[in-house]
Order: sequence, then C-alpha cells, then structure tokens
Amino acid sequence: MLKLFRKRGKIEKDLNRTVKIFGETISVRVIYKKLKNPELDLVGNIINVYLPNKYKRSGNIEIVKLAIEKMYQEIARVEIEKVMEETRIMLKGLAPENYEIKKLSNKLSKLTLDRVIIINPEIVKYNKHVLRYVILHEFCHLKYKTHSKGFYKMMQKYMPEYESYEYIEQVANVTKYPDKKIVEFKNG
Repeated sequence: MLKLFRKRGKIEKDLNRTVKIFGETISVRVIYKKLKNPELDLVGNIINVYLPNKYKRSGNIEIVKLAIEKMYQEIARVEIEKVMEETRIMLKGLAPENYEIKKLSNKLSKLTLDRVIIINPEIVKYNKHVLRYVILHEFCHLKYKTHSKGFYKMMQKYMPEYESYEYIEQVANVTKYPDKKIVEFKNG
C-alpha cells in the first residue's frame, strides 16, 4: 500500500516499508524535493529518502533500495572500524592483514587465505553484539583455522556468552542449506 502526503510543497510517500539497523525497526519515507541527487537521513526511527522531483512518476523502489544499501555500507564502515580496533586491543595485537566490507551471499563474514577478514555490510541489520561476535569469531580464525577446542576456548575467554550468537551464522546460511535446523536465540 502506498500513501501520499502533501507538506509544504513536498510530496511524501509512505512505502509501508521498514528496514533493520542494529536490530531496531526503522520506517522508510520517500520525500520529493527540488534536488539534483538523492539524499538520505535518519531521524529517530525514520529514514527519510529525499528524491529529486523528476522521480515522482517513475518507479523509485530501486533508487530507495540503493540509497539504503549505501547507508548500510556507511554505517558498517564506521561501526566495523570501531569493533575491529576494540577487538585488536582486547586480543593484544592479534589482527588480520586487512579487512574489507563487501556483500557476501549467505554469509556475514569470512577469513580469506591471505588473512583478510571480509564482512558483509548487511551485518548492521543485527544487534551490535552480533557484530562483536562475528568479528571475534573471525579473529579467532586467525589463530585457529577450524572450529577446534582451542577456537571455542578462545571464544569463551573473550565472549563468555558467544553461544547465544552462533545462531546468526545458521540464519545467514539457511538459504544455502535450506534443510539446516535453526536453533533458537538465547538471550544472554
């Protein structure tokens, strides 16, 4: 359903669409204004997507999706940088060669053979604790290639509640492995 609103020379469209940012549900509102390029801002629990008037009659869903993807990318860049640094300090200098923020299909992160951590910007849809878990998980893979006893001991040492976030990997992989059973989230 599409709702139109007129406000001070602007036309707003309520797309009845929501997105997630760190587990919070955020509404998306499209506002047409005299602009050259699309803009986006987050005010409280509403994302305002400002589009040039020339897009009023065209299907703008793809433009809105692109703007939101760019927003996820930017939020991911800022938040991942913070958590990477916190984790490096916590692990007393253990760090990857580099890290990248790149869309991955069916994964939130991975460690390459070159010791580069790749993190999916979609991770910002989940709770911030999930971001910390995923980054710690990949840092632990710098020391332990497999999910060995030592790997889990290291996870336990630095994030005692890590098991409550393991379900995220299962959820991210469910489209890749549709028969995989998803465990329930344990709030810890």
